[in-house]
Amino acid sequence: MVDECAERPVLDGPAEGSVRVRLDLAYDGAEFSGWARQPGRRTVQGELEEALRTVLRTGLPVELTVAGRTDAGVHARGQVAHVDLPAELWAAHREKLGRRLAGRLPADVRVWSLGEAPHGFDARFAAIWRRYAYRVSDHPGGVDPLRRGHVLWHDRPLDVAAMNEAARLLLGEHDFAAYCKKREGATTVRTLLELEWERTTADAMAHGDGTGLVVATVRADAFCHNMVRALVGAMLLVGDGRRPVGFPGEVLAGRVRNSAVNVVRPHGLTLEEVGYPADELLLERNRTARRMRTLPGVAVSPPGR
Repeated sequence: MVDECAERPVLDGPAEGSVRVRLDLAYDGAEFSGWARQPGRRTVQGELEEALRTVLRTGLPVELTVAGRTDAGVHARGQVAHVDLPAELWAAHREKLGRRLAGRLPADVRVWSLGEAPHGFDARFAAIWRRYAYRVSDHPGGVDPLRRGHVLWHDRPLDVAAMNEAARLLLGEHDFAAYCKKREGATTVRTLLELEWERTTADAMAHGDGTGLVVATVRADAFCHNMVRALVGAMLLVGDGRRPVGFPGEVLAGRVRNSAVNVVRPHGLTLEEVGYPADELLLERNRTARRMRTLPGVAVSPPGR
């Protein structure tokens, strides 16, 4: 398999005369066609890059690199990106850039903080994990109307203990081809670090006792396309009793998409946090993540989501 980044020149940081700026941001994905810039479509990257060009008053290209490329309809409150800016441009605008972006950006995307990144930082390649949450309500009355854009309604009661038992069988490094939309030249091998379901009381005001909201925490070194939503779809089948606990693991072992597994809707999914190593380890992580790694008989390219 060809390394999708093998032909690119590898830089440990910004080009000479430029400064790498880290942005921490959040957005409501409902009205976006995902993160990545697409002609004729409204995207998070497109809105942010246009806002940066406007407030920086530059005709130069402004291109963001992101930690996790979220799909259409997916939300984020812990997204991380970086942009390389000419040093003189950064010096002229750094003090007021955050406030100016707040005035220019639409209400469904916010930049909470920005600043000069430490040496070796790369929003994508220096990340060591991404953490998502998927929120489901199994309350017979449905979803709190004030949270309907962020919670999926499941019309059958869910057994959280059974879903957690099934989840433990999926942890570790595996080929997640059965849970991913295959992309040419990309791998489906990932390391799933955490997958846990919890029934939370966060919905207590709406439901009286909070029993209707079930939240999955999903953390991995990286994710392939549709991976979290397909994993959730498989485990909901276990949670409502339609499939046995071992079913998600059997699907994983098959390495092909299973028609019984639905990719659940995107609006229940939120990118919550991106993890990075200590500053002194950023450079090594940045370089290591670009290298090919292998499982027996499987080639693995660098993380892309």
